[in-house]
Amino acid sequence: MRIGDVARRAGVSTRALRYYEEQGLLTSERSPRGQRTYPESAVERVRLIQQFFAAGVPSRTILQLMPYVDAGHGSREAFALLTAERDRITAAMADLAAARDALDRMIDIANHPTAEHCPALREPPWTPYRPADPAASATSDRDASGRSMVAGQMTASAG
Repeated sequence: MRIGDVARRAGVSTRALRYYEEQGLLTSERSPRGQRTYPESAVERVRLIQQFFAAGVPSRTILQLMPYVDAGHGSREAFALLTAERDRITAAMADLAAARDALDRMIDIANHPTAEHCPALREPPWTPYRPADPAASATSDRDASGRSMVAGQMTASAG
């Protein structure tokens, strides 16, 4: 069966089939004219590969699973690989949920700003950050309003 026929019947692109070959997931033979030819069973194999990809299993893990598929039976090793992939996906989902929750908090703060979260609402108003001039900081320990700064704390100015 030619590459276009397999692609059409399996519902993938010919590029996908070439990628599967590069990854060692699928093999073909070459015709005398150099064209790829596949056995009928390639369609079912490609569909299985697609199911693994849809489940979030990377090609390197699919490659490790294929000997068990080809043998026609499961094994502890195959189940361990699949369980490890599920655990990886579960951890990624937890990380994404935490990121979404943090973004929700930021959206809430943006919609309901307070002085606690928005320096521009503080009294005295926030002073925009300006990188320190090394020469100026050596001679002055005062902020922009002239107040004395001691170890990062403001103190009352004596005059």
